[in-house]
Amino acid sequence: MTPHGTDPPCVVVMGVSGTGKSTVGRLLAGRLGVPFADADELHPPANIAKMAAGVPLDDADRLPWLESVGRLLHTHREDGTGVVVTCSALRRRYRDVLRAACPGAFFLHLTGDPRLLTERIGRRSGHFMPARLLDSQLRTLEPLEPGEDGTSIDVTPPPEEVAATAARLLRGTADGTP
Repeated sequence: MTPHGTDPPCVVVMGVSGTGKSTVGRLLAGRLGVPFADADELHPPANIAKMAAGVPLDDADRLPWLESVGRLLHTHREDGTGVVVTCSALRRRYRDVLRAACPGAFFLHLTGDPRLLTERIGRRSGHFMPARLLDSQLRTLEPLEPGEDGTSIDVTPPPEEVAATAARLLRGTADGTP
């Protein structure tokens, strides 16, 4: 599936921790010539403290955050700039909140083997999400369903290749060049 229309796309790069959402999202935004935003920066301090302590967020924690992400998507859709935003968006109902704010948002689901994701989480520093929450995220994850505008891409290849593949899909071209 590809985004509809000729306006710059609003893309949600989604998936569990360790898939490289931020890295791929930045690269993809550059290829598409649209702004990049990391939804992690929209979490209230209480959510960050909870996750840093190894406690999964519940839906009451997530809803205000998802509404903030939705407002960001809506603003970029309305001003015609498009955007690539990273957001775990693990459940369909979370994606529905984002879609309600920004109809036509395209979901790019980054997937990977749990061993690879655990290794990646272990190598990064300065991030609030501990590796021990990966299992919780994998249990929570509801992959894209039929009727959801989006696609899944495996993150085993280097991030530049993943972003190039995503750009090709979003542009509907063979080369994915900006």
